[in-house]
Amino acid sequence: MPTPYTPPIGLQLTRTARVTAQAFDRALAEAGGSAAVWQVLLLIRTRQWRQQSEMAAAMGVTSATLTHHLNALERNGLVRRWREAANRRIQRAELTDDGAALCDRLREVAARHDARLQAGFTDEELATLSALLGRMRELAEAPPELAVAGN
Repeated sequence: MPTPYTPPIGLQLTRTARVTAQAFDRALAEAGGSAAVWQVLLLIRTRQWRQQSEMAAAMGVTSATLTHHLNALERNGLVRRWREAANRRIQRAELTDDGAALCDRLREVAARHDARLQAGFTDEELATLSALLGRMRELAEAPPELAVAGN
């Protein structure tokens, strides 16, 4: 009797990530945002970056893509940007009141979405899942010759 086909783990992860991301995007869209908008607003609010290139790296996008997002947010009155007087190459950004309100609304949506995803798991299972995903990310990022089975 043939064994049932089990898709490769990479395909399973890709499918799961796509479905999860689509559900997250729908929830954020209903609240007036998107995953990219929420990430940018959150990064601006936390002020954990000094340069736009650092912010782009934190999001995993190019500087050009981030500029596109910032331009749209500024055009929609959610972000205010200016250049530093001492160094005109450095651009700063802050949330407007509307931007802060949207950031708060999207944070609530993200928290509800995360709670929904975690609801079917015990704390121990979530800790295990987090550790396994971290290990898988490390293996995916490692050079192929270092990603040896069983390590």
